[in-house]
Amino acid sequence: MPAEIFGEKYEFLPRPRILTFEEIERLARLFVVAGVSKIRITGGEPLVRAKLPDLIEKLAGIDGVEDLTLTTNGYLLSKHAAELQAAGLNRLTVSLDSLDDTVFKTMSGRPQGPAKTLEGIKIAIRLGFSPIKVNVVVQRGMNEHTLVETARYFKGTGVIVRFIEFMDVGTKNGWNLSQVISNKEILELIRAEFPMEAVEPGYRGEVATRYRYLDGEGEIGFISSVSEPFCGECTRARLSIDGKLITCLFAVGGTDLKTPMRAGASDGELAGIIGRVWNGRDDRYSELRSGNNEFKALAEQKVEMYYTGG
Repeated sequence: MPAEIFGEKYEFLPRPRILTFEEIERLARLFVVAGVSKIRITGGEPLVRAKLPDLIEKLAGIDGVEDLTLTTNGYLLSKHAAELQAAGLNRLTVSLDSLDDTVFKTMSGRPQGPAKTLEGIKIAIRLGFSPIKVNVVVQRGMNEHTLVETARYFKGTGVIVRFIEFMDVGTKNGWNLSQVISNKEILELIRAEFPMEAVEPGYRGEVATRYRYLDGEGEIGFISSVSEPFCGECTRARLSIDGKLITCLFAVGGTDLKTPMRAGASDGELAGIIGRVWNGRDDRYSELRSGNNEFKALAEQKVEMYYTGG
């Protein structure tokens, strides 16, 4: 969330416009009935939401939820990790683009370095969260010289580092194809330092391509939505904080579930909306990314990453 836009004077959504924990729980139950087994809490930064462990507890109590995880920038993780675990959180993913203080500050757009994030990861390891994943967005000219250092730091700790190609999510990150380093290039950088071998996907639709160290000290992953799109295998839906069902990370909008829910729609009626949207989806943004002018105009209307979640 760029500081030049979301400064101290920015007016965020008033409380009545965002979903209550009870509304999130209700919709989550409907998604689980429809076949969802994994739920991820994202953001923005989810750890700034007051009483977040209460929501975790509600979601963990839904019969059929097999995996409940959270993505965070880690800044507040050391403070909240224990209570999140006690509430039923299974796993954690932490965003950490570089261990280098200057690079970290530049890419996050904030004055804080990586120290608080690293402290949070260490506490999460001690608490027994497993696996913990660290997401590293790779941007040419920014952090490619720090990737091997990041891999070395977490090697042997049980933490899985995942290198993510710089994506054109939203409209505010100044994306250009020239800034993308393909994950094949990243793999060669890491392999030059640490011998590795490919690992089979853990499940159908897994977005990361996995590799393990030959010495047995863990694994890393690569998410290649630019160079190797995986639209056809995507099984992810997103629920925005104001109640919209979004079927693609690169979507230009979503389907409102909050309004009919608050107007008295039954579970069956809400489930019908969810089913129609999901069965009718045709999102193929990453596959269609091309020089088509009409497509470029559409791309300029995408909702922002901090709205859709990761």
